[in-house]
Amino acid sequence: MSGGARDQVARMLALVPYLQAHDEVTVDKAAADFGVRPEQILKDLNVLWFCGLPGLGMGDLIDVDMEALEEGGVIRISNADYLTRPLRLDSSEASALIVALRALRDGSADDVRPLVDRTLRKLEAAAGDGAALAAQVDVRIAPEDAAVLQLRERLDRAVASGRQVRLDYYVPARDESTERVVDPLRVVTAEGHTYLDAWCHLAEDQRLFRLDRVSSAEVLDTPVVPHPDVAPRDLSEGLFQASPEDLLATVSLRPEARWVAEYYPVEDATDQPDGTLLVHVRVGDPGWLTRLVLRLGGAATVLEPASLADAVRSTAVNALAHYEHRS
Repeated sequence: MSGGARDQVARMLALVPYLQAHDEVTVDKAAADFGVRPEQILKDLNVLWFCGLPGLGMGDLIDVDMEALEEGGVIRISNADYLTRPLRLDSSEASALIVALRALRDGSADDVRPLVDRTLRKLEAAAGDGAALAAQVDVRIAPEDAAVLQLRERLDRAVASGRQVRLDYYVPARDESTERVVDPLRVVTAEGHTYLDAWCHLAEDQRLFRLDRVSSAEVLDTPVVPHPDVAPRDLSEGLFQASPEDLLATVSLRPEARWVAEYYPVEDATDQPDGTLLVHVRVGDPGWLTRLVLRLGGAATVLEPASLADAVRSTAVNALAHYEHRS
């Protein structure tokens, strides 16, 4: 499941009780409360009314009042009352949930732990034998995960205090480490990794820094520089978000590479008579597309622009020549 799909599932699980508590709410208000664009809430609702109890009959699915949604931008749902029923867990389910919450607690930020602790106390009190079974499980966090957690806490404090941070950051695309000063905006988790969203003074642009690629981070005494036109990124659509200013590339995908059109955002995709898939994709970093095409080993071909197609071809020829020389 992609990071965007995981985020959508988590949001929808919170969206239903939210809508039940509000009776009715505008799309704009729901989008603001969930920190996403109104278009994303509409996408969630289009999925939501196909969800419900096992059976998949009309009486089993959550009902969204589409007339109110289309005419007034108001969200109303019904046939979801079963979600308010008390959750019943057997001892094995309760123990598994307790173990998962303990792991979550050890890997969570300072502001999240009190909420996890309260939930754990309530669950352990109600679980009985399940809590005793869970107590026999030893949950350990890998050293690298613990290091990311400590770094996250330090960066969270930098965000809260409005202080600049000096980073030593590894850039895989260039296989080098760089030192840079950044103005942190927020720390966010997306697609299984934790990132610092910040304004980078070296790049003179907004960047995402993956925490497991940060070798050192020093919180400075200097305050962040205000950036009125810069806002934290909306990652509800995933990490790969194209810009209209990015280069538009035309790529032909053989059947075994069709997954590229599902995994990465593309402008459009058209099936061809020979079984290939023709896609148009926005490319902010031509080197990224070059590496992807080479990794696909002939299952993808860049057709346009000609300059990018020539660059990919030249890189492939040089790589092959280097390989043959070493052999």
